Amino acid sequence: MKRRIALKTSFIVLITAFSLQPSVFPSDWPQFRGPGSTGYATDSKIPETLKVQWAAELPGRGLSSPIIVGDKVFITAASGPKQEKLHVICMKVADGSKVWERQLKATGRTMSHEKTNVAAPSPCSDGKRIFALWSCNDLVAFDLDGNLLWTRGLTVDYVNASNSLGMASSPIVVGETVVVVIENDSESYSLGIDVNTGRNIWKMDRPKAANWSSPIVFKADDQSLPVVVLQSKDGLVAVDAATGSRLWEYTDGASTMSSSVAANGIIYAPSHGLTALKPDKNGGAPEQLWRSEQLNPSTISPVVVGDSIYSINSASVMTVAALKDGERGWKLRLTGPFSASPVAAGKKIVVVSEKGVVQIVDTTALEGAVTAQLSLSLLENQHILSTPSLQGNSVFVRSDGHLWKLGE
Repeated sequence: MKRRIALKTSFIVLITAFSLQPSVFPSDWPQFRGPGSTGYATDSKIPETLKVQWAAELPGRGLSSPIIVGDKVFITAASGPKQEKLHVICMKVADGSKVWERQLKATGRTMSHEKTNVAAPSPCSDGKRIFALWSCNDLVAFDLDGNLLWTRGLTVDYVNASNSLGMASSPIVVGETVVVVIENDSESYSLGIDVNTGRNIWKMDRPKAANWSSPIVFKADDQSLPVVVLQSKDGLVAVDAATGSRLWEYTDGASTMSSSVAANGIIYAPSHGLTALKPDKNGGAPEQLWRSEQLNPSTISPVVVGDSIYSINSASVMTVAALKDGERGWKLRLTGPFSASPVAAGKKIVVVSEKGVVQIVDTTALEGAVTAQLSLSLLENQHILSTPSLQGNSVFVRSDGHLWKLGE
């Protein structure tokens, strides 16, 4: 009976994989770091100059990234004395006006470090539904009109899963599965959850250590099915999203803060600096193509643009390296410090500092160059930790108190 269920599930995934998330618009930014968790938008254009097109006030606190589906932008927040009120907010891309807002009450622990907050994980979407997760391990699903589809209080099911600094890993959707990473130094696990019902499809025990990195989607080539790559202090593991089966592992350790990025069948993992890995299609351990300890992304995820990868270290220095061998090129000191990861379109990269300085980097300049800059007005004692999002020729940036749409 179990074999029949597994075969049926695999058949469903095979069908959905050929038209993965077909209802997602080409210009959507459906999850943390956008399409494929790469931080790169193939059909967007970074504006030449930066102006505030609109600013919308947000309740409470939050450092989750906004996601964009069609003409709507979705964002999460947490408010109340203990950040016990959980918010999902839908706004119009055009003018920032509110379409709907839903509030829930946290069922799990709401403690976090003062620099972060409960609304740290970014939501995700399959183009039909919005899945939102908070640091208190509450997970909910809404349709695009704000109708509640299902809710899970994961702390009710797994009572010991938490850490004193707060959780921050963002969920992703692959086919009919929402993948959630709840890794900490106690009850550490990852779940594959049915998008339709909110029930577990699979559960995997994970290393017992605090982990704020997010999973990514990986495809070896255009003919291969997408798999989920989970990252922890121990390394990487590839998982079949439909069944939870382990496909391959890399066991030489990895960051618990910055996340990996995949491009052209290669995974660039924040491991001993930055390590390029080529997974074996037959399930063997990935081949290490190169490693550069100097390309240390610190807490910030790298981004791939063309045939190069860009990494920002703890000193706010961006370094470019060749994808083929990791050979380093120019270095560019930016106005930091940074917690948000860079995002890119065309040959330009957007970076946002904790103090709200938005910078556009032209990667085609001989030594790299900041070609546009804008300082956002932040409320007192607030900062920006949220990775920006892209759609069309606009950049979306959030602080605790506001969401901005920037353009020309």
